[in-house]
Amino acid sequence: MAYVITDECISCGACEAECPVSAISEGDGKYVIDADTCTECGACAGVCPVGAPVQG
Repeated sequence: MAYVITDECISCGACEAECPVSAISEGDGKYVIDADTCTECGACAGVCPVGAPVQG
């Protein structure tokens, strides 16, 4: 199941830079993950300082 970014997101952008398939982009107030592109690698969750990316 693809990762999603919770409302804990502080819009730091660390996850976007880490995503190997460019599935993450800046959304309205938080970053968002394109579920169709996400490969469920978990790289975003590993670099997030607040633990916002979770498997959805």
